[in-house]
Amino acid sequence: MCKCRNVTLKSPRNSPKMKRRLATVREEPGSSKTICNSDLAIYTMVISTAVLSYVNSLNGDFVHDDIPAIVTNGDVVGSNSLKQLFLDDFWGTPMADPNSHKSYRPLTTLSFRLNYALAGLRPWWWHTCNVFLHAACCALVARTCVTIARLQRPFAALAALLFAIHPVHTEAVAGVVGRADVLACIFFLSSLLVYHRPTSNKKCIWLSIGLGALSMLAKETGVTILLLNLTIDFYRCWPLVKRSICSLKIEKKCTGLSIRATKVLLSLSLLVCLRLALLQGTWPTFSAQDNPAAFHHSFVVRLMTFCYLAAFNWWLLLCPWSLSHDWQMGSVPLITSGWDPRNFVTCAAFGALLLLCYRCIADLEVQRHTPAVIGLLLLVVPFVPATNLLVTVGFVIAERVLYIPSVGSVIITAYGVQLMWYSKPGSKVFLVVGLAVLAAGGVARTYRRNADWRDRATLLRADLVTLPQNAKLHYNFGNFLRETEQQDNAIKHYKEALRLWPTYASAHNNIGTLVGADNAEHHFLQAIKYNRHHVNAHYNLGKLYKKSGRTTPAISMLERCIALQPRFVQAHVELLTLTPEAEKQRILSRLVKLEPNNWEHYVLYGNWLRTKGLPVAAAKFFIEASRLSFRSRNFEKPIRGDLISIRSTALMYRSLGQKSRTLQLMTRWHTWRRGWPSAAAAHMYLREWRLKMELEGRVQIYSRAVNPTKSTTCFDHSQLSAGATATSEDKSVKVEKEKLKNEAKMISDKQNSESEKIVIINSSPCGRKACAVKKRNLSISTQIKTTHNKSEIGHKKKCTMHRKEKNVKNNEIPNIVPPLTEHILMNTF
Repeated sequence: MCKCRNVTLKSPRNSPKMKRRLATVREEPGSSKTICNSDLAIYTMVISTAVLSYVNSLNGDFVHDDIPAIVTNGDVVGSNSLKQLFLDDFWGTPMADPNSHKSYRPLTTLSFRLNYALAGLRPWWWHTCNVFLHAACCALVARTCVTIARLQRPFAALAALLFAIHPVHTEAVAGVVGRADVLACIFFLSSLLVYHRPTSNKKCIWLSIGLGALSMLAKETGVTILLLNLTIDFYRCWPLVKRSICSLKIEKKCTGLSIRATKVLLSLSLLVCLRLALLQGTWPTFSAQDNPAAFHHSFVVRLMTFCYLAAFNWWLLLCPWSLSHDWQMGSVPLITSGWDPRNFVTCAAFGALLLLCYRCIADLEVQRHTPAVIGLLLLVVPFVPATNLLVTVGFVIAERVLYIPSVGSVIITAYGVQLMWYSKPGSKVFLVVGLAVLAAGGVARTYRRNADWRDRATLLRADLVTLPQNAKLHYNFGNFLRETEQQDNAIKHYKEALRLWPTYASAHNNIGTLVGADNAEHHFLQAIKYNRHHVNAHYNLGKLYKKSGRTTPAISMLERCIALQPRFVQAHVELLTLTPEAEKQRILSRLVKLEPNNWEHYVLYGNWLRTKGLPVAAAKFFIEASRLSFRSRNFEKPIRGDLISIRSTALMYRSLGQKSRTLQLMTRWHTWRRGWPSAAAAHMYLREWRLKMELEGRVQIYSRAVNPTKSTTCFDHSQLSAGATATSEDKSVKVEKEKLKNEAKMISDKQNSESEKIVIINSSPCGRKACAVKKRNLSISTQIKTTHNKSEIGHKKKCTMHRKEKNVKNNEIPNIVPPLTEHILMNTF
């Protein structure tokens, strides 16, 4: 295979230019040990600087996009299967869903899931992982500057340091979701280094392609590395290619280039086809508020605005002062006139870019300015997907997408310093001072920007100072104020968002949840007017109609809500209370299918079946609800869910006459709620507790107070001792006692473990007859009150010293089930 990527063309001895070129590339063969030591020093310095620059970001919380992408994402927290992770987009929505964002980044989501498995949702560990990934990326940048860009080592270290402290990287490093860009950059640079190794072979080419595919799976822009590798390869082999073109004969040394190009192009085509197939036939849907310029009707306006946005992104790399996590809506006004002053900025930026391109084209044959060429390619090629030239993107400006292009920017800057260092020796002092000021300013700005990412409120307040004309920031800050019970201030920011963007449907919806009924209906209707597919506005309007007694329009709105989003569970629950009895089974079946792990839906279904006279079918759903409530072994959670499911199951068992199962269910629940650390301790407690419940006719249990229970039987003081009891019993009472004991034993053998036991007490002064008292020792929460019934086999009179109690039959127990999930008006975030 051709090694033309590392070939050095021989030139005449009288060519001073070629001598200078070779002098800048040649390495000293005898100084390998020194080079190794200098590389180690460079990597250590760069990694240390990167970690120290972002050390104050470790105390940050989950903010902005971290919430939907991590905290509430079932693919991350483990509620979805590992297989589902590879079928969903970055936000946890199935790729086949029309509402999907279509951002397929399973490698990043997999790293989030691993992070969650190791550290849970403790933000400190997530930020630590991001910082170390950034440090590794900085080391790869230093290696790329030396081996690919051919910068001298001191200036390669300078480029890596500028990359490590660049303030524009705070969104990608301080924001946990920015890990997608950091991971993509790691595989991006690794593919670049493997492809252009001095001893490259066939395996290196395929390894480079595989790393490029991993970069694409971390973030979509990573696929551009294949195109970049091929472009750099063509640049280095240009002298041989030109010679073949001039001689009209393909030289043998160019065969390697053609083979590599074929492999790379075929792999690129395959990866692009696979990525398009993952779209499932639909493109991501964006609105005018996400990218206003992309939806403008005038092509000239779109062109001028997109060109200015590209120039502005380059300006952020040169002067990262105005930083924000959200540049949507009115952050950058559209350029509608050719006399707009911002067009001069665009002309200046593209003029500088054309000069760089001219320099690179003129250098194709001599190849004296390799760092400039590599830097320009790294600056432009990875940024192409974000320019709206190929596809429409869902943002105006995003600082995180500048993470990879910034590598090219720092290479160009370091190469400019290298040229000035050798061309103007007298300016070295000024260069050192200028670089020191630049580095100090970068560290200070990065450190301060990391503090803005500490929490949601701090980030929103800081960005509102930078972009007060951004309606999206006012809207998000209004959401924060609403959650913190600052309703009046929230309404003010919602109204400001509507002033800046009158067609903001989500702002209309959220302000409708805070005002009175009349104004709320107006805002919900306005939200539907500006966005016919606004699910929450339809849901909130349906709830409003239901509350005011307008059943027909409420049903219409809820059905429209379900048509827009079939998996909207809250809408199904609200519709369940409005539909006739004949149609409720269909909705209940749908609820169980949508959320098979939600015990509340099974309780609802069981209650409906019980009202229809189907106790056996209802019992199955109650048992499933109990099983689901016991699935997560969390002893600190509220017991409300356990009580509802357990009580419903126990009542159904009792109505079916299965009292032994009722006792077993109560016993297991009582043991489980105790939260014993080991199974053996739980088993011992279970046996002890059941033994206390099954013992009968032993007054010593009451005297010891091991398991005190409220008794309805009167005791004489003389009866508290066993001896006194034995001497005071007459023969008739003994005979009756033995007879009743035998009957109780027969019933106990028949029903295994019966929950209602017969306690026979000697005659008391109040009646001189034995009282048959039914004792119920249910160790449930005090929320469920126990009742005392008459004995099943005894028909003795009740002691007159106590109050008369009601006899509650099994079928007369009221079915008191606390209300399930309370549904409030839905906010849009």
